[in-house]
Amino acid sequence: MTLITDTDSLRAFCDRLTGADFLTVDTEFMRESTYYPQLCLVQVAGPEDAAAIDALADGIDLQPLFDLLYRPDIVKVFHAARQDLEIFHHLNGRLPEPVFDTQVAAMVCGFGDSVGYETLISKLTRARIDKSSRFTDWSRRPLRDKQIAYAMSDVTHLRKAYVKLLRMLEKNGRDHWLEDEWAILTDPATYDVDPREVYRRIKSRGAKPRQLAVLREVTAWREVEARRRDLPRNRMMRDESLVEIAHHPPATSADLERIRGVGRRLAEGSQGQALLDAVKRGLDTPEADCPRPVERVVLPRGIGPVADLLKVVLKLKCEEYDVAQKLICSAADVETIAAFGEDADLPALKGWRREVFGADALAVRSGKVALRLDGKKLSLLPVD
Repeated sequence: MTLITDTDSLRAFCDRLTGADFLTVDTEFMRESTYYPQLCLVQVAGPEDAAAIDALADGIDLQPLFDLLYRPDIVKVFHAARQDLEIFHHLNGRLPEPVFDTQVAAMVCGFGDSVGYETLISKLTRARIDKSSRFTDWSRRPLRDKQIAYAMSDVTHLRKAYVKLLRMLEKNGRDHWLEDEWAILTDPATYDVDPREVYRRIKSRGAKPRQLAVLREVTAWREVEARRRDLPRNRMMRDESLVEIAHHPPATSADLERIRGVGRRLAEGSQGQALLDAVKRGLDTPEADCPRPVERVVLPRGIGPVADLLKVVLKLKCEEYDVAQKLICSAADVETIAAFGEDADLPALKGWRREVFGADALAVRSGKVALRLDGKKLSLLPVD
């Protein structure tokens, strides 16, 4: 068990790994009181060597680590990679590439939707993970040996899991099924969120275009301020307060103070004025430029039973191919296929997903294929 706390040791460690075919990588970070994750520890393992790197050690320069992670000839293996990749993107404006996410790969290898690390490792390696240190405050020093051992287990066991998953993908010929997922993970747009688009994440049922225009502006204000001050969004202002402002736009600091969750200090200060300016921008937005509510697709009357039937087909085909339903089609997409058939512009009707599910779903919908129950076994049967 190695804890690296200085740049020279880090450089030597990284030099030893430059010839590796792959690295397993994990991070430990804190985010309770900040907008951006505070990187505390990076665990890296090659086929033979492994170490934990103290990102908070005095004077340490992580550049040798970044240089290693950005080498295009080494596959970087993560489990549930998005948060880890977000950290590296924030620190350098660049993403490690190529990457392999064992959680995603497990979905096409028969391990179900979004399998957890502990479960996957148990099934693939029979190892048991001691999770007693999972709630560690990783920013506190010194770290205990038990905490470091826990952190290292997230990359040492991952080596064997990766090799086994890779063999399974090669055997079943499904490695190309994951190309779209890898593209999303390594696309900077996945992590570069436009402040003016964040409002879409906020539940605002019944909001009209003008209210959505205000919500867009005030949410963008909060996003920019949260980033600038490195504070969690809800520490700046809760979603419920933003929705209230959108529905009842304040014109003065006194009006703003009456909004639940705002308070006098914010309302009467410079931030209050900036927030009122954002409200005005929303109110002054030309009608044609106001966001439109997302309209739920109105399904034809009586389509519900058809959608239920196709959901059975989805489950049947996913069990047959041993692939997670989440990777094929959502419940909403099944309903869209039930309603519009081939006219539905969905991933489930394209490429390998069509081969697994889409073609059969369309055949069942058109009456060319039926479901047949033989004892306890359900199968698809062409209609003569």
